[in-house]
Amino acid sequence: EEEVRRLLRLTDHLPTQIIPEGNPLSSAKIELGRHLFYDHRLSVNQRQACSSCHQQEFGFADNRVLPRGTTGETIQRNSQGLSNVAFYPTLTWSHNDLLDLEHQLLIPLTGDDPIELGLTPENESEILERLQTDSEYPAWFTQAFPEETSTITVGQITRALASFTRFLVSGDSPFDRFQRGDTTALTAQQQEGMRLFNGQRFGCAQCHGGINQTISHQDTRAPMVREDFPFFNIGLYNLDGEGSYLAKDQGLTGEPGDRGLFRPPSLRNVAVSPPYMHDGSLPNLRAVLRHYRNGGTVINEGPNAGDGRQSPLKSELIRPFRANQQETDAVIAFLEGLTDPTFLSDPAFANPWPENHPAQGIQR
Repeated sequence: EEEVRRLLRLTDHLPTQIIPEGNPLSSAKIELGRHLFYDHRLSVNQRQACSSCHQQEFGFADNRVLPRGTTGETIQRNSQGLSNVAFYPTLTWSHNDLLDLEHQLLIPLTGDDPIELGLTPENESEILERLQTDSEYPAWFTQAFPEETSTITVGQITRALASFTRFLVSGDSPFDRFQRGDTTALTAQQQEGMRLFNGQRFGCAQCHGGINQTISHQDTRAPMVREDFPFFNIGLYNLDGEGSYLAKDQGLTGEPGDRGLFRPPSLRNVAVSPPYMHDGSLPNLRAVLRHYRNGGTVINEGPNAGDGRQSPLKSELIRPFRANQQETDAVIAFLEGLTDPTFLSDPAFANPWPENHPAQGIQR
């Protein structure tokens, strides 16, 4: 555990991630993963990399309502930030069977409905050959996987990418410094916002509590079992009066009672990554607070019309509450205090490829 903490540069106030036995951390694997994360050659047409939808300046999210894949197809869910992603017990917005990054990464790499990076059995050898014939990659893969074949594999790619994303640890926001004992790190307004955020009336911490501002959290001291995986219907939609969400994305399993169930994301660096919700439908933090203050969202017209406040599937935690302008401003100020400038600019997370390198891809 001590070696894991050293490799991930974890400060004392952060717990230790659970690292799978089949993919132990190493600095060589993390650095290989960083190069792959920014390499457009992993996509079928060399126009997109993982970093296209997960950009450092936005907390490794993006600033689009919905992202697009390398062939231009729209992805149906908003890009989530990757700050401290390895502390999630489940991955993606609404999937209770994706439990590790190695398997989750296969979705953007190989998914075909919609296409993200577009790796398929038909083009796999071509994409792998791009890396195999690169002047640097064979040596890097050998260093990262010294006991394995010298031929680069998709499995090695996903394990290296998973190691890099585990390395994306955010722990130096004003909130973190306050947690470490610096009572001046948060302003008086932000401290009032934190009190409201954690208090019974606003109730934000019921879903967004803990060191990562989400109850969807596990670490070596507190692994989460399947029965406790948290997913919630928050009354964002109610298309048919029976709790239905959009036809293209009903949520967790597609079963009638599971409509609208989504995982509460971490709020780390949340202020730099609008728009919000699983479909990017709320443009800013003020709109998000309005949604929760009202106990749901009302859409008066159009194909998505409905009163989310009245959804029979809405979580009982989503109840209207009173909040004046000053209180709302304080909570927003607290959420802005979750921004970690070090994380957003750390060169250890940044694009390592020089300009005009083939890894920078083909421009549209």
